Amino acid sequence: MPGLRISAISFLNTAPLMWDFDHGDAGRDFEIEYTTPALCAAALAANQADIGIIPAFTYAQIPGLVILPNIAIASKDRVRSILLVSKKPIEDVRTVATDTSSRTSVALLQVLFAKFLGGPRELHARPPELKEMLRDHDAALLIGDAALQVPADAGYRLYDLAHLWHEATGQAFVFAFWAVRLDALPRKPTELTLTNVFQQSRDHGLEPANVEVIAREWSPRLGLSEMEIKQYLSENIHYFLDRQGHAGLKLFLEHSREIGLIDSVPDLRFLGPVAFGSARK
Repeated sequence: MPGLRISAISFLNTAPLMWDFDHGDAGRDFEIEYTTPALCAAALAANQADIGIIPAFTYAQIPGLVILPNIAIASKDRVRSILLVSKKPIEDVRTVATDTSSRTSVALLQVLFAKFLGGPRELHARPPELKEMLRDHDAALLIGDAALQVPADAGYRLYDLAHLWHEATGQAFVFAFWAVRLDALPRKPTELTLTNVFQQSRDHGLEPANVEVIAREWSPRLGLSEMEIKQYLSENIHYFLDRQGHAGLKLFLEHSREIGLIDSVPDLRFLGPVAFGSARK
């Protein structure tokens, strides 16, 4: 019988979450496909995947999901990999080309503009090619590896969206988490505890020796130094859906409803008990 289908994201920031699947034996129990955040959510919605690391915003749009507890891609302040790259000060920006890879980052940008930066702007979805995006727009929203590869001295103003959110609200921001289709759970082997499998994979991926391995693997792919990658994974990304992340996620969804991006704020339903025990950074 085929294993449950996982839709995962092929970005650096998911590498620690996927450690046991890529470097251990966890993958033998699942069918895994790598894609972008937006397509990951689409696969869950279309019943083409059973488990996916979905953009947080899309949880409000896909019925019949539960969240695996205490695992996330989040940030307490600066995240580095969600950037508004702008030719002018942010208050003067009127048009933005937005990366087609993510829904949450675009929604976050809309919330920031509407609630804290003077009102809505004109957004146009584009492939993540910075020069093309900026050809006819004041700014470009890049996420993931494409954002990490923008040099600080590129000649543009760089705005870290997680930092802008933290400045405006004092809250952490949750970009993505693992979600499971409820109708897939009856097909799960009884001996398989999904929460344990995915939490252990995260914990193993964050062990210092394994972060070193990830840095060596990804450095030539991204053109970043191993030190930059280790700092990003250890200091910028927070891999726990803790109390702060839960509060920030609820506030983001509430703001999204207030500006008309979603009809209602969904209940955050988890698979099994939730323990907000980790303060790990």
